[in-house]
Amino acid sequence: MAQPSHTRESALPEPALLTVTELTRRIRGELETRFDRVHVVGEISGLRQPASGHLYLTLKDDGAQLAAVVWRSRRRGIRFEPRDGLEVVAEGQLTVYEPRGSYQLVIDRLEPRGVGALELAFRQLRERLEREGLFDPAHRKPIPRLPARIGIVTSATGAAIEDILKVIRRRFHRVEIVLAPARVQGDRAAAEIAAGIARLHRLRPRPDVLIVGRGGGSLEDLWAFNEEVVVRAIHTAEIPIISAVGHEIDTTISDLVADLRAPTPSAAAELVVPELADLEERLAITRRRLQQRIEQHLAGARDRLVRLKEARVMRDPFDRVRRAQQRLDELQSGMSRAIAQRLALARSRVDGHARVLSLERLHRLVIEERRHLAGREDLLRHAMQRRLDTERARVRAAVGTLNALSPLAVLSRGYSITLDAQGRAVRRFDEVTPGDQVVTRLGDGSLRCRVESTEPPDERGESNHPPAEPPEEGSS
Repeated sequence: MAQPSHTRESALPEPALLTVTELTRRIRGELETRFDRVHVVGEISGLRQPASGHLYLTLKDDGAQLAAVVWRSRRRGIRFEPRDGLEVVAEGQLTVYEPRGSYQLVIDRLEPRGVGALELAFRQLRERLEREGLFDPAHRKPIPRLPARIGIVTSATGAAIEDILKVIRRRFHRVEIVLAPARVQGDRAAAEIAAGIARLHRLRPRPDVLIVGRGGGSLEDLWAFNEEVVVRAIHTAEIPIISAVGHEIDTTISDLVADLRAPTPSAAAELVVPELADLEERLAITRRRLQQRIEQHLAGARDRLVRLKEARVMRDPFDRVRRAQQRLDELQSGMSRAIAQRLALARSRVDGHARVLSLERLHRLVIEERRHLAGREDLLRHAMQRRLDTERARVRAAVGTLNALSPLAVLSRGYSITLDAQGRAVRRFDEVTPGDQVVTRLGDGSLRCRVESTEPPDERGESNHPPAEPPEEGSS
């Protein structure tokens, strides 16, 4: 009996049916299990930074490319600024992005290849800020030579504050110090340093200068002073800032933007305050120079006074008045001669016309000439009068000046001049001796006297003895 035939479909089992989502999830599970932690070297391409804060990029080499993402929570751990064309080492987990069915690398750590992340971040920030002009010397403020109040932003427990205080107390202990304590290392250090600078700006009165810094350390230890928030706080500060970070070989971006860079915190203290002994020495030198200048000025004034006493105007006060009067007489004579000459010339012209013209015409001409002559005569008279008035005013001014300078005016105010037997003025007590005959000139006369005694002045310039008794009646 023939066996019934079976079709191919009834001989094979039915295949399991998977949805696209289920298959994608299985692939994702396999990838995440087998490639849980991978390190990939590649060049960044197609970098995108949307408003969400995540980073999307592609890692590529000559043969392939791989999509990658850095979540926002991991973004803060990347110290440098990723950019297209930069070769990096990425560490993370391989997974599948289900909506598109494509695999991608979720990056947990990203480092530039061939150079440290901090070093690259330092270079990138420095280049960007330099393009903005933050390092331009024109922005730097002068450091005060002798500040009365110094603000310091550093750790309250570090060696830097101890070094600064020790140097300032040794060099100039009278200065006031205000400390704004801040962390100088760690994730929150940069924000605290910037806040310390702002806090010192709110003080009243403000400090005259700020020292911002810390002791030495590695690049990572000093990194807070390379953060952009600290650099911009220093740049926008209204108070001059001295950056004192690390040792002499260390350089931070804060050093480049500050108004003055000190190699160490101790050096910053030496730069900000002068040594008291040096100030006292310079003050003594200045005092001596000032005294010498005053003495030179007084000596010059005495010389000018002596020359003034010996001048002709003092010996003969009315000489200038007589000279001015003589000049006035000459001007009057000259003007009179000029008027006479002009009148003679006019009469001569009239006579000439009279001989040529008829009597009637001569009469009209004479009338016109007389009128013209009268007008010219008035002009000359007025001009002469104005000139005479001017010269008289000058003479009166000269007389007033000479009267003010005249020794006789001084005598009229109650002073006197004592002359020796030869008629010379007695200026010192030792120019005469007891028994000498002298003449004392007063404002309205003179006295003939005999010297009874001479007395030197005391330290105040006054006589050491009481005035002498008045002479008896009948003595001269």
